[in-house]
Amino acid sequence: MYSLELRSDSPEATRTIADKLGRLLEAGDVIALYGDLGTGKTCFAQGVARGLGVPGNVTSPTFVLLREYAGRLPLYHFDAYRLNGPEDFTELGSEEYLSGPGVSIIEWAERVAGALPDDRLEVELLRLDREENTRLIRFSGTGERSRTIVEGLRRVLCSGN
Repeated sequence: MYSLELRSDSPEATRTIADKLGRLLEAGDVIALYGDLGTGKTCFAQGVARGLGVPGNVTSPTFVLLREYAGRLPLYHFDAYRLNGPEDFTELGSEEYLSGPGVSIIEWAERVAGALPDDRLEVELLRLDREENTRLIRFSGTGERSRTIVEGLRRVLCSGN
């Protein structure tokens, strides 16, 4: 597994990191988001959306399970919190989205891990300080494409672009 760890000290810093990631994504890319309640998963998804050129407000799909957004590529934003497992995710028609013409981002991915593709970018958000907004964002590539994304993000961040 190939990984990268970054620190974020604010919601906007998290969105900026995710924006840079969003600019690197291609059709069929899958991002699995992990983190406790309130660690910034939706904030991260908002940054990815911004990087994909999605106009307007991106909100958590907790009660609708999936929101679709139009941008440079379609964004399929899933929230698996209310699902009971991979079977529920598959029943939503997730396979069609995951292999479709857009980018899929799944909050609470651990709940549906068995239905996710082998090659995916795993992003874990960890709260480092309860009083501040400091987060550790850990990127892990599980296959060839996702490793390429992590390396691309490393290059973009090191170049300052």
